[in-house]
Amino acid sequence: MNTNSTLLLSLLIFSTLLHSSLSDLCNPNDKQVLLKIKKALNNPYILASWNPDTDCCNWYCVACDLTTNRINSLTIFSGDLPGQIPAEVGDLPYLETLEFHKLTNLTGPIQPSIVKLKNLKFLRLSWTNLSGSVPDFLSQLNNLTFLDLSFNDLSGSIPSSLSKLQNLGALHLDRNKLTGPIPDSFGAFNGQVPSLYLSHNQLSGKIPPSLGNMDFNVIDLSRNKLEDDASFLFGINKTTQQLDVSRNLLAFNLSKVEFPTSLISLDLNHNKIFGSIPTQLTSVDLQFFNVSYNRLCGQIPVGGKLQSFDNSTYFHNKCLCGAPLAGCKLMTTRLESKSLPLETPPSTKHFAPGSRTLALKP
Repeated sequence: MNTNSTLLLSLLIFSTLLHSSLSDLCNPNDKQVLLKIKKALNNPYILASWNPDTDCCNWYCVACDLTTNRINSLTIFSGDLPGQIPAEVGDLPYLETLEFHKLTNLTGPIQPSIVKLKNLKFLRLSWTNLSGSVPDFLSQLNNLTFLDLSFNDLSGSIPSSLSKLQNLGALHLDRNKLTGPIPDSFGAFNGQVPSLYLSHNQLSGKIPPSLGNMDFNVIDLSRNKLEDDASFLFGINKTTQQLDVSRNLLAFNLSKVEFPTSLISLDLNHNKIFGSIPTQLTSVDLQFFNVSYNRLCGQIPVGGKLQSFDNSTYFHNKCLCGAPLAGCKLMTTRLESKSLPLETPPSTKHFAPGSRTLALKP
């Protein structure tokens, strides 16, 4: 082999090695952690692309930071993934997004090692069979902007410490088996006020009046066992867009409530709310409205969007009337007829003792 051939071969080998080095951008420590996670999950098909001979920045379900090439996102969803969340997820220090979603065979508690992920901003562990409590350590993830633990099998009470999350924009704890009261601290979120989703649980007691201090964009407390007053959640100066407290045991006077003009969805159905529907609601641009199955009375105010909803929005109340329900005059007639004593038919009249009953000839 002459000198030129040797030089050409050396350049080719160097070029191959250089290309291999440059193409594998993934941090080697991150790669090893990911491979341990794959093994802990019994090498599921959804992670088939996790080949140790390839660049882990190109693997399915992960993403790398464009500057540091460190793994900053791990999102596994909609696959057959039996077992528990591996402890190794806590060994990806640059992780900003962690998601295990729609994995019905994923069981066990919320992994404690998640507390080590100090850069985490987005945490979604939803539509799984995770059980146990909502861990208090989540309040230590100070950079969280989104926390979703919905559609699981979580039980116990809601930790009051979650109100310490200053950057939180949304908190989803709905569709679990959570019990006890809503923490009073949820009326004192530090920093940003998150949209609050606590529906479809077994929460009980009174809604803390402190929640009236918060201007929630969305608040959903529906399908629990909450009692008494909720009127303080409203306020004409608030910017709330969606409010749902349906299917509870709430009882307050709707007549005295002042509504945010920003409201687009209001659901109060299946409670014990009394009074009348305020005229002010005619100036609110509602897209969804339901006050059925309460104890409301009086005429439905005319105007705005209130007549655009069908009678299912208003039915099963004490004495609501007016479009789209029956007219108030007809309602009054019906109520009066119900209050009149029934006349006893002649054939069943009682006669005084000793008197005779006259038989009528045909």
